[in-house]
Amino acid sequence: MTNSRFGPNSPASPSFTPQATFAVDDLAVATIRTLAIDSVERANSGHPGLPMGAAPMAYVLWSRFMSHNPAQPSWPNRDRFVLSAGHGSTLLYSLLHLMNYDVSLDDLKRFRQWGSNTPGHPERGHTPGVETTTGPLGQGFANAVGMAMTERFLAARYNREGFPVVDHRTFVLAGDGDLMEGVSYEAASLAGHLGLDKLVVLYDSNDISLDGPTERSFTESVAARFEAANWFVLRVEDGNDLPQIDAAIRQALEHRGKPTLIEVRTIIGFGSPGRQGTSAAHGMPLGKEETRLAKQAYQWTFDEDHTVPASVREHFSQLAAAGKARADHWNELLERYRAQFPEVAAELELALSGSLPPQWDADLPVYTPGQGEYATRQASGQAINALARAIPNFLGGSADLASSNETMMKGEPVYGIDNYNGRNIWFGVREHAMGAILNGMAAHGGVHVYGGTFLVFSDYLRPSIRLAALMKLPVIYVFTHDSIGVGEDGPTHQPVEHVAALRIIPNLVTIRPADANETVAAWRFAMTHRDRPVALALTRQKLPVLPDTHQHATEGVARGGYVAVAESGSHIDAILIATGSEVSLAHRAQLALEKEGLSVRLVSLPSFRLFDEQHESYRHSVLPPDVRVRVGVEMLHSFGWERYVGAYGEVVAIDHFGASAPGGELMKQFGFTEDAIVSAVQRSQKRSGQQ
Repeated sequence: MTNSRFGPNSPASPSFTPQATFAVDDLAVATIRTLAIDSVERANSGHPGLPMGAAPMAYVLWSRFMSHNPAQPSWPNRDRFVLSAGHGSTLLYSLLHLMNYDVSLDDLKRFRQWGSNTPGHPERGHTPGVETTTGPLGQGFANAVGMAMTERFLAARYNREGFPVVDHRTFVLAGDGDLMEGVSYEAASLAGHLGLDKLVVLYDSNDISLDGPTERSFTESVAARFEAANWFVLRVEDGNDLPQIDAAIRQALEHRGKPTLIEVRTIIGFGSPGRQGTSAAHGMPLGKEETRLAKQAYQWTFDEDHTVPASVREHFSQLAAAGKARADHWNELLERYRAQFPEVAAELELALSGSLPPQWDADLPVYTPGQGEYATRQASGQAINALARAIPNFLGGSADLASSNETMMKGEPVYGIDNYNGRNIWFGVREHAMGAILNGMAAHGGVHVYGGTFLVFSDYLRPSIRLAALMKLPVIYVFTHDSIGVGEDGPTHQPVEHVAALRIIPNLVTIRPADANETVAAWRFAMTHRDRPVALALTRQKLPVLPDTHQHATEGVARGGYVAVAESGSHIDAILIATGSEVSLAHRAQLALEKEGLSVRLVSLPSFRLFDEQHESYRHSVLPPDVRVRVGVEMLHSFGWERYVGAYGEVVAIDHFGASAPGGELMKQFGFTEDAIVSAVQRSQKRSGQQ
C-alpha cells in the first residue's frame, strides 16, 4: 500500500500541510470526527476508525443533499439514510446531534452506557433519526433496497401530475465488510434488476477489516461486480476531497435507470499517525496520546472533549431550519393534493398511518366441517387474495416458490421497472435478501408486506427475522412445507428443528395453524398486530376442517391455544395437545380414546408465545393443572413441549432427521399414528399413577 492512494490531503502523504484556518465545512468535518473520537474514548469502547475516515462523505451528504426534518424525524417524504456499517455508530450520532435531533451532548458522552439513547450499534425506535437497526453487516444495505422499493411503489400508486407527494431518496453508507456479506450482493442484484435509481450507496473503501488488510480475503473488483449487476458506478479517489464527493453525489442523483454505487477511497482512522490505515483503528479507542495527535492533525484547538464550535453549531442549525422548510413546503403540497384528489389522498394517509381500511377482513373466507380438505398453504393463499382485494398497499412475494407457497395475488401485476405499482414481488432465489428487504419495506412505512419460502429455508433468512423482531417490524413470513409431511423430497426439505428455533426468537410470533380456519385467523392476527413480526408454518398436505374452528379459531389463535374439542364427560381423564396438521390426527386419537371410555380434551396450541402471554387463569382453564395425563403431538422437534405436558406427560415428536418417502408412509414409520398417541396416553397414565 502506498501513500499516493490516500490523496494529497492525507497525513500519511508527505505533501500534507496543516492549514492555519478552517472554512466552516472543514471545521464541521473535524467536529464530527472529534465527537466520534471523544465518545469512544469516554466509553472506552467502540469503533473510531470509520467515523474518522468517512466523516467528509457523510458531511457532504447530510449538509448538501439529504432532505429531512429534525423537528419531525418521521416526516413521510424524508430521504432515508442507512448506516449499514453500523459499528461506526458515533458518526451517525454526531450528525444527529449537530442536526438538532433529540440527541444531546450528554447522550454522546453516555455512548454505550446503560439507559442511553446512543447504543453501540444504531437501533431503530431507540434513537430519533435512526431508520433501521444495523450492525450485522450487509443488513442495512439490503434494508435500504427495501426502502427504495417502497418509495417507488408508493410513488407509482399515489403521485399525480404536478403532485409528487412521494419523492425521496435512500442513501447508504456501507463498508468493505458490508459488501463481503452475501446478503448485500443478493439485494444488490435485485436492486439492479429493478432499476432503483433513487438508491445511492456510498462505499467507504479503505481496504481494512477487523482482522487486517482486505487483500487477504477480498480482492475482486467491486466496481465490476456492481456494474455487472446493472449499477451505475462512480469513484472518488480522495475521501477528504469535499468537491469530488459533492460532484459524485450530484452525478448519481442525475443518473436514471440504475442504482448508484460511489466508491470513496478513504483511510480508516484518518489523522491518527499510529493507527490510520490499519486494523488497529477499527474497533478500539485511540487512547489519550493518539487522540491528542489526531486532533492536532485536524488543527483542533479545543481542550475540552465533545466541543462543538459556535460557527459549526450555527451552520447545522441553519441546515436543520432548511430541512423544516422543505417539510413545510411538502405539507402545503399535500394540502393541495388533498383538495384535488381527496379519495387518493385519504388512501395514502391511511397507508402512511399503518392502519387498515374499513371492512378490510370482510371477505376473508370461512370454512365449515365437511366442505372439503385444504392444505393450510392453500387457505393462506385464499386469505392473501381476499386481503389483496381490500388492502391496496398490501404486497409481497416469494423466493421463487410462489406457486408452492401460494403467495401469488391473482390478477395483480409483477413489481418491476416497468410497473412499480405491481404487488407481486419476485424476489428470486434470494431468501436472505428477501428477509432484509421486507424489513426495509416495513421500516419505510406505508405498506403491509409478506414473503414466502419453505420452512426449512427459514434458516437462510434467520438473521433478518431476528432483526425484524428486534425492531418490532410487522413483517409476515409464509413458511410452507412445514414437517416430514413434505414426503418424497426427503430430509433436506423436511424441517424438524426449525419451528423450535423460530419460537425462541424474542418478539417473534410463530403460528402453526391446524386447519383452514386457524390459518385465516393467523392472518387476521398478523394484520392487526403491528408491533412484531409473525411467522406462519403451513402444510403441504391437505387437512380436514375441524369441528367448531369456524366459530372459535379467531379468538383461539389470538390467545395462542384453546380447547378445540371438549371432553365428553364432566371430568378430564387426559389432554391431547397438538399443533398444525397433528391436531386432526390427535382428534382421531381423541375419538378412539373416548370409545375406550376416557373423557379426553383436545387442545390446539398454534402459538406457544401467544399462549404463554395469556393470564394464568386462562392458561389453566385450557390446561387444568390437576390433569397430569397429557400428550403433546407435533411432527417436529420436541424442544419446548415439556412445559405443557408436565412431569408425567409424553411427547410424540421427531428429534432426528426425516427420510425420503411418501408423507403418509413417513408418518407411520416415525410413529405419528392414532395408535402411537393412544399408547402415549397409556404411558402417561402409568407414570402419573392413574392407570
